[in-house]
Amino acid sequence: MSFLTDWKDIALRLALTIIASGILGWERGEADRAAGTRTTMMVGLAACVAMIQTNLMLLMIGKTPDSFAVADVMRLPLGILTGVGFIGAGAILRRNDRVVGLTTAATLWFVTTVGLCFGGGQLSLGLAASVIALVILHLLKVLDKYRSLERHLRLHITWQLAAMSEDEIRQRLQQGHFGISEWHFHCDIAQQTATLRCRLRWRTKVENYEMPPALRLLEKQPGVTSLGWSL
Repeated sequence: MSFLTDWKDIALRLALTIIASGILGWERGEADRAAGTRTTMMVGLAACVAMIQTNLMLLMIGKTPDSFAVADVMRLPLGILTGVGFIGAGAILRRNDRVVGLTTAATLWFVTTVGLCFGGGQLSLGLAASVIALVILHLLKVLDKYRSLERHLRLHITWQLAAMSEDEIRQRLQQGHFGISEWHFHCDIAQQTATLRCRLRWRTKVENYEMPPALRLLEKQPGVTSLGWSL
């Protein structure tokens, strides 16, 4: 830990914290996340101020070298780091089977550690960590455009029996490169309608949450009265 010398040192630490947390927050804001520039800047600034306050309270003038062993003021930055967990939890949302906001929550937690680094005087460490974080956030986002993953969806479709059979529906889904996990078919002879509820698997791009093209074509087929899907 580097001890404060004057207000120029304090101003430098605060300025670096604001710049680093602002840039990281801007990246989250561009992605339309709940915690954007202002949130990350406030979190980083709070951590920095807490660490500066700890520095001021830990001045060693007239004390023995082992005085740190009984210095409870270190609880202040540790409490800040723990408390950010509650803010991060508010950024995590569950939408159907999809959990979003984990990267934003991790960014808030990381900004807190950067603020503690700058507030404690470890300027080189704080700058290096900020650069690495920016590389991770931007580089991996670019790589995600070329990466595919397996997703699951629930499909509910109703159609007229005269238009298609159950086997034809299954064939169309398989031609759309869907894997079938569950299949629940019901036929109403009196109404001459059929209802299918199934769970499907398919591979798609990481950031793609649009209706698969095969389902879009199936929805337009004559005789299909309703089609709903969800992740």
